[in-house]
Amino acid sequence: MSRQDGNAQDNSWDGKTRGSLTGYKIFLFFIQFLGLGFAYLLLRVVTFYYYLFASKPRNILLDFYQNTLHISGKAAKKMVRRNFYIFGQTLVDRAAFLLGKEGMFSHTFENEEFLIDIREKGKGGILLSAHLGNWETAGNLLKGRITPTINIVMLDAEVESIKQYMELSTGGSRFKIIAIKNDLSHIIAIRNALINNEFVAIHADRYMEGAKFTELDFLGKKAKFPIGPFVIASKFDAPVTFVFAAKDGKYSYHLSATLPIITKMKAEEIAKLYVAELEKKVSQYPEQWFNYFNFFQ
Repeated sequence: MSRQDGNAQDNSWDGKTRGSLTGYKIFLFFIQFLGLGFAYLLLRVVTFYYYLFASKPRNILLDFYQNTLHISGKAAKKMVRRNFYIFGQTLVDRAAFLLGKEGMFSHTFENEEFLIDIREKGKGGILLSAHLGNWETAGNLLKGRITPTINIVMLDAEVESIKQYMELSTGGSRFKIIAIKNDLSHIIAIRNALINNEFVAIHADRYMEGAKFTELDFLGKKAKFPIGPFVIASKFDAPVTFVFAAKDGKYSYHLSATLPIITKMKAEEIAKLYVAELEKKVSQYPEQWFNYFNFFQ
């Protein structure tokens, strides 16, 4: 299993995914030979262990649920346990897809026609999402139904041994990864993808210390959002939509897309629209908020 959290000093996100190579090996084995249901059963034990001993993400989530979403004490603790369990499920589901078990999953797609319209316009599309639900499984589902090529813009900061093992065991992700680099080569890669009428997906919810940001009202508090994704959305001549994929059943997902932005807008204007939609999704799926750091510091 793996998790994403902040560093020990300031509870801010540092861009790295932490995890155990042994954990990945165990779950890949169980999924392949004992089935997804058994892997889920094992998850209940593993995630309860995390709830007991991973005090930092547990306390950060408790604070978020109690002081931001105003969920009472016992209910908030139950929500944290459920959050850890569903997060574990999303990781297991990701591996299951890569192992060729996508036939076990079903999904509904709210406003799927918006993405089809984007594809038909021929300019590519920018999909802004968040660490809520299972974005990678969404990418695999989108690739099969909407477009042959989806690019994910992300920090390539996973532990190398885990990434190598996943690629060796499963063939890696079924979509392209555009790594964010200091030389800004990712901007050229995004441009080329859009020219080829491909979709480019970007997470827009995690601010890293030292990066440029915009501060906006989010769930009644001020929060910093990275301005980069919104600048990209504002600069390219491509439709922009906000997409989310939340787990809504044991083996099912609910995907959604918003009405595409097709007129020129400033980055800050796009950011405000995005945050408003993110608020709706967090309220709808609070147990699938997978940001394990102090979002409002």
